[in-house]
Amino acid sequence: MIEPGRGGAYAVLFSEIGISLLITTLVGVLVGRWVDEQLDSLPIFLIVGFLIGAGSGTVMIYRLVSRFLKTIK
Repeated sequence: MIEPGRGGAYAVLFSEIGISLLITTLVGVLVGRWVDEQLDSLPIFLIVGFLIGAGSGTVMIYRLVSRFLKTIK
């Protein structure tokens, strides 16, 4: 159950998680696509960029949640 007054904090956390994952993955894909266009190659760098972006987004989410959990104890 959500404690009174904490609903806003949870909403901010969840929106920050979504935005962080979206932005890091999108940047990875766009950089990978740009590299593929420059090298005129198969979309291998797009896939690598996606994986790097998603991985960095996951690390960012872990840090956000860890920091959030420390503040509510």
